[in-house]
Amino acid sequence: MAATQRYSNFSIALHWLIAVLIIIAFILGNIMVDMRISPTKLQYFSYHKWLGVTVLGFVAARLISRLLSKAPPYPESMGKVQTQLANGTHILLYVLMFAVPLSGYFYTLAAGYPVVYLGLFELPVLIAPNPEIKGTLKELHEILNKVMFVLVLLHVAAALKHHFYDKDGLLNRMRPRF
Repeated sequence: MAATQRYSNFSIALHWLIAVLIIIAFILGNIMVDMRISPTKLQYFSYHKWLGVTVLGFVAARLISRLLSKAPPYPESMGKVQTQLANGTHILLYVLMFAVPLSGYFYTLAAGYPVVYLGLFELPVLIAPNPEIKGTLKELHEILNKVMFVLVLLHVAAALKHHFYDKDGLLNRMRPRF
């Protein structure tokens, strides 16, 4: 596949970095919620929040990069329906990559806790503690995570289908070069 049919090295690096950070945040989130209250649990919550803020920043950079540069074309073998599904899935993934960390951020604030990024500086408090919406924001954060988990699985399954079954080179658009 020609270089013009690939994403930029910057976009590829951000894609995989964001993917790894989301997976770690998801796993950590699932581990920490089942833990008894302890210093370790509180530290895991901090790590989880730091990952969310970091993902949010990297996704913003990735979106700006994506808006400033044209995506490589899909293989000609992909029909209109597959192309529309791929585009729709990518849009939903971007929405979720913003919505998941933001819902967690607002849940944290509604619960009355600050978000201190990397233990160095406190992020702005955009809403006052509010026990009335805390539960709704927690549930929203959990639902958005589950939806993103399913979409990520579909995204990976589609990429693998294109690579192993269709053999159309689609995966090469985002494959790192070593």
